[in-house]
Amino acid sequence: MSRLKIGVDVGENEADPRQFLECAILADKIGFDSFWFGDHFMPWNHVGGKSAFVWSLMASSLERTERIKIGPDVTCPIGGRFHPAIVAQAAATLDNMYPGRFMLGVGSGEAVNEAVFFREQEGTWPRWKERIERVAEATTLMRELWAREEYFTFKGTYFSMSDVMLYTKPKTEMSIHFSAMGPRSASYAGRFGDHLITISPPDRCRDIIFPKFNEAVSAKGNDPHDAEKMVLVNFMLGDPEQSLKKLKAGPAGYLAKGSWDEPDPRRIERLASALDDALIKEHIPLCRTVDDLIEVVKSFIKVGTDHVVFGTGPSPDLIRLIGDHVLPEFR
Repeated sequence: MSRLKIGVDVGENEADPRQFLECAILADKIGFDSFWFGDHFMPWNHVGGKSAFVWSLMASSLERTERIKIGPDVTCPIGGRFHPAIVAQAAATLDNMYPGRFMLGVGSGEAVNEAVFFREQEGTWPRWKERIERVAEATTLMRELWAREEYFTFKGTYFSMSDVMLYTKPKTEMSIHFSAMGPRSASYAGRFGDHLITISPPDRCRDIIFPKFNEAVSAKGNDPHDAEKMVLVNFMLGDPEQSLKKLKAGPAGYLAKGSWDEPDPRRIERLASALDDALIKEHIPLCRTVDDLIEVVKSFIKVGTDHVVFGTGPSPDLIRLIGDHVLPEFR
């Protein structure tokens, strides 16, 4: 891979849509490599009070920026909110309009975002094994839709389409960032994705996630060095004790056991209050100053990360602060 890439992830919560667009324009001007949106209907955090439809925002952000790459971290083409054919069409349209600047991140989803749609359709929220199989099959169908120039039929376990063709094609070869949090999902990511997304801490990346991903990439005959390993880093700035209190008031709820199968953001926030301090510190760097993030980035570089993304939320001030203090250290 080339030099280290650094990006920001603004999520979809906590602000009106216009502010997300302004953050994208700012990140592009500052010189970040990537700009990611969360893709949620129901957000992780109830207190944020917002949840923008980011596919609209991604289009407007690509139009108003010049070179930064933009994508969802991540969307879930598992047949709940989105059928994979719709995601394939949306991604192809954006790449057709802004060649090479749209990035597609996919994952198996979480109940807070997807369960309500499955309840409406099938009455149940699928277990992880089914969801990871769904997203793997979805990547296969999407690639077929991007590549095929004639009508074709697709028959899978979860998705089947007869006499179908995607008329508006992408202008560049579309690649897929595949999200993984554990060893089994890392193997799926290597088999069905082109690049990896994870939120794992450095030691877990080094010992579990990256080796499993690399092994699967090699098994399909590709070079792991050509597969990007991207880590989303959620962090806090300020007094560590105050940061812990803020995180346990709700934002760290995604770390709680069972949170990924909980459909209610309010209950996820309540789960955060019982989290162990050590678990939070393991997954979320508590930095006194923005300069401390430099060492955080170095810790990920040491284990083989080549794309670090900071979870800033829709905060222009924080994006500017990282651009001033952290970005120059790695350019």
